[in-house]
Amino acid sequence: MKNAKKLLALVLALTMCLSILAGCGGNQTAATTAPAPAPAETTPATEAPAAVEAPAVPGPDATDEEIYEYVLGDYYDAYMKALECMDVSERYALEALAEAKLLQASVLQPSTSNGGAYAIGRVVPKTINTTLWGNDSDRQYSVMVTTEPIKAADRDELKAMWLNAADAASYVADAKAFLADKGYTMKDSYDYINTADPQTWDILATYLQADAEALVQTYDGLMTYDLKNNQQCALAESVEANDDMTVFTFKIRQGVKWVDSQGRELGEVTADDWVAGMQHMMDAQAGLEWLVDGLIVGATEYMSGETTDFNDVGVKALDDYTLEYTLTDSTPYFLTMLGYSIFAPMNRAYFLAQGGAFGVDEFATAKDSASYTYGKGPDSIAYNGPFLIKSFTEKNTIVFSANPTYWNPDARNVKTLTWKYNDGTDTTKSYNDMKAGDVDAAALNTSTMEIAKSDGLFDEFAYVSETDATSFVAWLNVNRKAFANYNDATLGVSAQTEEQQAAARTAMLNVHFRRAVHYAIDRATANAQRRGEDLKYNSMINAYVPGDFVTLEHDVTVDINGTATTFPAGTAYGTIRQAQLEADGSHIKAFDTETGMGSGYDGWYNPEVAKAELAIAIEELKAQGLEISAENPIHLDLANFFGSEAFKNEGQAYKQSIESVLGGVVIVDIVPYETAQDWYDATYYPNTGAEMNYDIGTNGGWGPDYGDPKTYLDTMLPGGNGMTKSFGLF
Repeated sequence: MKNAKKLLALVLALTMCLSILAGCGGNQTAATTAPAPAPAETTPATEAPAAVEAPAVPGPDATDEEIYEYVLGDYYDAYMKALECMDVSERYALEALAEAKLLQASVLQPSTSNGGAYAIGRVVPKTINTTLWGNDSDRQYSVMVTTEPIKAADRDELKAMWLNAADAASYVADAKAFLADKGYTMKDSYDYINTADPQTWDILATYLQADAEALVQTYDGLMTYDLKNNQQCALAESVEANDDMTVFTFKIRQGVKWVDSQGRELGEVTADDWVAGMQHMMDAQAGLEWLVDGLIVGATEYMSGETTDFNDVGVKALDDYTLEYTLTDSTPYFLTMLGYSIFAPMNRAYFLAQGGAFGVDEFATAKDSASYTYGKGPDSIAYNGPFLIKSFTEKNTIVFSANPTYWNPDARNVKTLTWKYNDGTDTTKSYNDMKAGDVDAAALNTSTMEIAKSDGLFDEFAYVSETDATSFVAWLNVNRKAFANYNDATLGVSAQTEEQQAAARTAMLNVHFRRAVHYAIDRATANAQRRGEDLKYNSMINAYVPGDFVTLEHDVTVDINGTATTFPAGTAYGTIRQAQLEADGSHIKAFDTETGMGSGYDGWYNPEVAKAELAIAIEELKAQGLEISAENPIHLDLANFFGSEAFKNEGQAYKQSIESVLGGVVIVDIVPYETAQDWYDATYYPNTGAEMNYDIGTNGGWGPDYGDPKTYLDTMLPGGNGMTKSFGLF
């Protein structure tokens, strides 16, 4: 069974608009760092951990599993211990220790989150949900838009208003009154920059966020987060859980209609729609099924083929309006998962009428037949959400219009969404379109910042967009097999000789070499190429999981390198992770325990440590028969988007920094891509690690699906869980 997870493309999110292919946005109020927790208490452990023999260096014929064990074995062992823990706070602590091992393996280097860039626009702040996880932050029905750009000072007042609002409804009412008093006029449409068209229109058969971002406008699920980031019932009227949180029962809202793209009624939404949707998702196994693998009773057995009867799976319609999920273990965070696409409902009759079939084998046969049309276009899906897709022109526009049968029309603040395609090759287009009123928001890059200043718009209207929980990452490919794009062998062709390819692979398997490369990257200078010098640290992150993502609910004692260490209730996840990093002698500052911040500074760049790590790597690799020197350097390919001047300059900053710090012993060869699509095909769209065409990749990242660090850390498990392919495995 294939396991994968949604992928976030860095794409043009920070140079073109506020959030393009990001998984989630903004700040979530429930996950905050506790005020100044007391210092951790430490006592010697009764036994030191037994020494473990280091695995042999994988040879050229090593399997992906063998390479994974060699590179990430410490992480895997630590994370398995965390997953075995049933106590939530203790599991958080153990997850933090595991992530410390992941960061030290240096297959990834967290780079930036979404946001943190200058922007100008007409979108009223806090009128799109800002929950950290799931797809609710992509929903645009609640957005409020003015006919003219909003002044930065007025934005600040609106944000303060949101913070003090009792609930979402009162904020919307107060914001409308405030804007009217200030002379703004409201629009009933939203013009949005789109950089990647959906690859499929079937929300349950994709792992790409580019697909989900569009399709989430077309359906409602059981629950949703409102504008104050409080979870509310949507198509569920109520929910009950048993005492151990293994059974969740939902009462479905009656009278909600399914319609086609023309608004013609197809039937009523019932509990069976979630059963059908879950079975189709498990049948399709398109990359997100791992989220319920081992979570829902019977899911693992059904997807593996051990059982074929979906009645054995713990998703059941008890009657037309009662839906029940039965889970394998107590899962307190289950409700936070419901905003994610895998829990979307699907009209069973419509799916079958479009040539669909249920059953893993049956669907595999049906989807390849000429009669299967479901999800092939926006006219071949059913809708129950706020918008219908009225037209789609590839790489041009997607037009969404208000669903006339929508059950909650008062929550919809705009009647039309128009997504306008921008390929990013013209770095001034988004700003010029925003100024002309063709789009309603645009982030400013280093070029358009200067234009905005000369236009007299910058000082009055520019603001810094909020960051979120997205983790964009720089990857090191430890098992590179592709030296041209998987779908077009004429693109992205590497200039490396076979000897250089073999040398790079051997070097990349050495952890000290990988650390040397990552510690040598001046991320601030690179980031300045897109955000500008004064904002180069704003969106910079230093870990995969945000340090304030969760906090301990009670005191927890864990073993850190043989010492029993107690962290009091209220301790931030990042504090525990940092304790393990420091105990291991790591130079990574993933979390500042004094300020409670894990972002806004560079906790990796360290030229002296990079040189020291390189010296160790050179000696170890020499013992393996690989000589490295300035006369015999390691060549690494960096896939780079040349269609954008800002991205091109960022690639040059990576090259100059690595080569300068490491004294020319490592040569970074930039492989240029003139279009974003071709760059995606090298770094984002490949389905396997063997198709990833780079040694250093700076595209792709992760946004959380629910409120537990597992949502990030599971992506690093073996077997293709979404992100392992980014460093060349599975």
